[in-house]
Amino acid sequence: MNGYIVYMNDENETKILSVIHALLQEAGITNSISPKLVITKLAGDGSSRKFWRIMEGDRNICLAVAPPRQDTLDLAEAKAARSIGLHLLQQGVRVPDQYGWDEQYGVLLFEDLGDEKLHEYVVEKRKADDWIGQVRASYTAVVKKLALMQIRGAEGFDPEWCWDSPRYDKKLMLERESEYFLRAFWQGYLGNEEPSGLGEEFLELADRSSHIPASYFLHRDFQSRNIMLYRDEPCFIDFQGGRLGPLAYDLASLLIDPYVGLPLDFQEELLELYLDQLEMVIDVDRRKFVEEYLLLALQRNLQIVGAFSFLTKQRGKVFFAQYIGPATASLNTLLGGELFSEMVVLRQTVSSAVKSFAGNK
Repeated sequence: MNGYIVYMNDENETKILSVIHALLQEAGITNSISPKLVITKLAGDGSSRKFWRIMEGDRNICLAVAPPRQDTLDLAEAKAARSIGLHLLQQGVRVPDQYGWDEQYGVLLFEDLGDEKLHEYVVEKRKADDWIGQVRASYTAVVKKLALMQIRGAEGFDPEWCWDSPRYDKKLMLERESEYFLRAFWQGYLGNEEPSGLGEEFLELADRSSHIPASYFLHRDFQSRNIMLYRDEPCFIDFQGGRLGPLAYDLASLLIDPYVGLPLDFQEELLELYLDQLEMVIDVDRRKFVEEYLLLALQRNLQIVGAFSFLTKQRGKVFFAQYIGPATASLNTLLGGELFSEMVVLRQTVSSAVKSFAGNK
């Protein structure tokens, strides 16, 4: 096509390119036949979705995203990104603006927020002795915007938008988090047998966690690689897995995020800041919330270790391997708390995993 420099490797991507071209024409955000127009395929992260950056000369126009295949499940995920994104925008949440949508191919044009993720920002600042002081303002803004997203995002939220499941529930906790840890990490990554009694402890954890109120908007992957810093403002991406769920889960995802390894005292500071923000809009029992936070942090941490192990071992995405050890150490720290004193089998399992990582250094 005239005016395009394109990186693609299959017939489907050629079709997607023509869809992007048509959407650009409809949106009118750039001259779609300009000789300066460049569409470049971007590398993905943990997702199988495909991304392109559209530029005119040296000016970023927008990004395009498409599902890996045009099957029912992948198209449903693409439609969730469209519907949930529009809802969050209408609710005043800072997510990428949308410029075009093709339902047949699941192609979405959306605002280009640049390349600076919170993750890279923190990694750069960590080179300084006072790095916590340098990232505090950004994390303060993120925590405040998180509370806003959870409350406002739940208002008028339609569970029909969800492509996966409409609510964070006990079934998800077991299949996608604790048992994911067992299958992908303990058995798949480390090659161990299932410890006797572990399943019963997972069931008890899920039962306790499932009694936490779950009527708020849940991002479910709220970590530093899904937070862009655009013109010094945090913007949230990758919300297509959103559903209804408990407040503390996304906060836990942010604070125990192994990509950045926030110190425990800074995690506690941000937890208190979040509760202060939350109390401005709803009544909060702080003691009860902290207990809920710990339960959900454990659930999330199990999911993280399972996901990194799966992405490394099954998908060959070796980038994630470096974070399995830190995520397992975080899990071990959580399990050291009094709340989990009766989870003897899981404590022993994780402790032995931490020792195996230490022995391999």
